[in-house]
Amino acid sequence: MSNEEKLEKNEENISRRDFLLYAMGAWATVGVGYALYAMYKTWEPLPEVMAQATVKFDLSKVKPGELKVISWRGKPVFILHKTKDMTKCPERTVAGEYTVVIGVCTHLGCIPNWEPDKKIWHCPCHGGEYNACGVNIFGPPPRPLDIPPFKLEGTIIVLGEEGPEYRKMISG
Repeated sequence: MSNEEKLEKNEENISRRDFLLYAMGAWATVGVGYALYAMYKTWEPLPEVMAQATVKFDLSKVKPGELKVISWRGKPVFILHKTKDMTKCPERTVAGEYTVVIGVCTHLGCIPNWEPDKKIWHCPCHGGEYNACGVNIFGPPPRPLDIPPFKLEGTIIVLGEEGPEYRKMISG
């Protein structure tokens, strides 16, 4: 075999090798693309989660002294229409007369019970108590009940969106 024949055969092998490398590189790129797309789809919230992202509730439906419990993001939210004889706490009161708090004890995550005769929330697990504003007044809870992000649209409260009333309440 002459040198020219060897050189032609070597060039042919190089071009085959290059083609295989490019083909494998393209195949790997497509595979990585599909894997990244699958990962993105798993991070995307489910439609039922997105549906619970915001909840609207008409505060005017709650009579004075009455407690309503609604669900927001799988958690109970207590909406209490306070009466004049209940604890005053303007810094934690929505629309001048409502307490709106996430109904999960800040100690161990139990759900406190509303006791209308005492006007307190009582946690059955460890005896923690919160006043009508959701402020811890007795027992092991380390802090008041949490206030969900909200905004007001007239008498409608929208849970899950931060409005100016919420920002003012949290900053003050």
